[in-house]
Amino acid sequence: MASHSDTLVVFFGATAGANGGKLGSDEREIILLVWQIVDLHEKKVGKLQRRLVKPDSLELTDQSKEETGLSVEELYKAEPLDKVLQQFQQSVSAELKALGRSSYTLCVDGPLIIRQALHPEASKKNLVLPECFYSFVDVRKEFHKCCPNAGQVQDLTLHSMLEYVCIPELPLSEQVMGLKEVRCMVQLSLHILAEPYNHKFSCFEAVKYKLESGACSKTEPVDSETVIRARGLPWQSSDQDISRFFKGLNIAKGGVALCLNAQGRRNGEALVRFINQEHRDLALERHKHHMGSRYIEVYKATGEEFLKIAGGTSNEVAQFLSKENQVIIRMRGLPFTASPQDVLTFLGADSPVTDASDGLLFVKYPDGRPTGDAFVLFSCEEYALNALKKHKQILGKRYIELFRSTAAEVQQVLNRYMSTPLISTLPSTSMVPMPVLATPPYLATGSTRDCVRLRGLPYTAAIEDILEFMGEHTIDIKPHGVHMVLNQQGRPSGDAFIQMRSADRAFMVAQKCHKKMMKDRYVEVFQCSTEEMSFVLMGGTLNRSGLSPPPCKLPCLAPPAYAAFPSPAMLSEAALYQPPLLATPRTPQPPHSPHPTPTLAYYPPQHHPAQLYMNMNMNYTAYYPSPPVSPSTMSYFASPPGSVALAAQQPHPQGHVASPMMPQHGALVRMQGLPYNAGVKDILSFFQGYQYSPEDYSSMVQMSQGQTRSLIQPKEWLCL
Repeated sequence: MASHSDTLVVFFGATAGANGGKLGSDEREIILLVWQIVDLHEKKVGKLQRRLVKPDSLELTDQSKEETGLSVEELYKAEPLDKVLQQFQQSVSAELKALGRSSYTLCVDGPLIIRQALHPEASKKNLVLPECFYSFVDVRKEFHKCCPNAGQVQDLTLHSMLEYVCIPELPLSEQVMGLKEVRCMVQLSLHILAEPYNHKFSCFEAVKYKLESGACSKTEPVDSETVIRARGLPWQSSDQDISRFFKGLNIAKGGVALCLNAQGRRNGEALVRFINQEHRDLALERHKHHMGSRYIEVYKATGEEFLKIAGGTSNEVAQFLSKENQVIIRMRGLPFTASPQDVLTFLGADSPVTDASDGLLFVKYPDGRPTGDAFVLFSCEEYALNALKKHKQILGKRYIELFRSTAAEVQQVLNRYMSTPLISTLPSTSMVPMPVLATPPYLATGSTRDCVRLRGLPYTAAIEDILEFMGEHTIDIKPHGVHMVLNQQGRPSGDAFIQMRSADRAFMVAQKCHKKMMKDRYVEVFQCSTEEMSFVLMGGTLNRSGLSPPPCKLPCLAPPAYAAFPSPAMLSEAALYQPPLLATPRTPQPPHSPHPTPTLAYYPPQHHPAQLYMNMNMNYTAYYPSPPVSPSTMSYFASPPGSVALAAQQPHPQGHVASPMMPQHGALVRMQGLPYNAGVKDILSFFQGYQYSPEDYSSMVQMSQGQTRSLIQPKEWLCL
């Protein structure tokens, strides 16, 4: 209502569940409404009105029965909410006419009855509330403005305010719930209107009629105390559905950002930005309220998270979204050759696009290639509904999907496609001669159990999801200590390893996060050591019975001869299970000490027939081990501890220091799963047809824990 209202309608309500400071937090329906008119000019009051409201569910909590004194039988005879609201309008209009007044404003004790009870319930029941319920004054804020020394607004109560201005409490005979609160508010209002206060009610609060669309810039400051994350949304829900869920609370312009998964589809989450912290705090009270048959989880979020989803820098997007109060529809699956005129023809005359082709935004890759997505603006809901009726109709030879969209989704989709590299990022193919490098800290092996293994991750989980899953324990993760495990196709395998600062921290994480939920799956968390992490990344298994070495599942390949491999005499058993390459190799750092730690050999190309060839098109897989000469090692492989470094430092017989490159003929292969009774002749017979000399091989057969392995060095490289 207008701020010049000359009449107050003091208003109170109660629900079938929690009341007072928790009013509306349990989704219970309104069962009681009480009101009384106050003439601000004549300082007169009207008749006290009390109405019972029949809820759809005739159930009362014990607390509600005790506080209201109502029974199910009384409510059964009452009128439903829409009928009672009609009676409210008729009663107030009649009294205003008798007083000769034309306008009024609601006066309440706190915003809960309006924002958390009346508007959400009316939205669920598809009731159209009278205009008066979209503006009100809060007697607490008015009193605080009049008497600032009385205390903070959130700490004020009717009792404390009456006591501050020395108004005696009502007699016990008049302390019926609803009647008592309204009479106290009327007394308080009349008191501050009179001398010496002469207060004028001016702190009018508004409830937004609808959600305002708009664009958000990445440079725009967003207060973290105004943002929440809603989780568990139906995938087809739109920003309007989210706005209805938070009905009664004021969402900032363009403040709904639907989150997308890696495939560009909605993942059931949204970030919502409110106009201030008070509304954000009220939104948190709607945790596990229902949208249809689904309950929605509501959590705090940060301004950075909101800008990451909703913020944008594209001038084209800003211009497209500059048209306010437009309905946005997303089209997906368009032919790559589709033109603006094709889209306008497809939508037809019953759903005209705002500004014709200027109301279309085609999503493209950085090189200008179309992605098959587009966003369309419509000036009204009717046109948008007509367009949605064409969902899965054919354009050209393809069916087109149409969905409701938001300004934040436009930004998010454009940001994602525009940041997509034109080609996949591959390690540099340039090989500059370098000394032997020390293994980075994350590859160092040890028996200290300062790592944890996460098993059963959702395949869509990213590092950000893992950090959110870890919660408060993220501060104990070592720098660059989160390692995603990929399968042979380079896709997430559902496993990850995390290096913690100490074994105690790793134990704490394993205890507190084991079988904790991530999205819709529970994740198992185990404590392990760096050595165990390396074994598993190489394809071995880690279980309660201990470590099992990795299986050799590589395809049979016969590439050209390779050079620069350690001689069998220098090769230790540790070389069989080398520290793996992680999903994202990082640039090794120079060593700081000459200690014999595990080293990472880097082999430069030689102008020699037996040079090292690297097939950069093969993806490294953490579950499929790579032997020292595998083409998939992407320029890196781990050498035996200290062996290459020592070889590089020892003087050559001719007087100069040996190079890290140690050219020799042939290569090393590993055989696993040999029969227990296999001998040297059996192994040589197995390699019949390959070029080798008896003096050029060495064989070692080990019998350990039911496994047999053999190291041999033929003249041609073979991987089994």
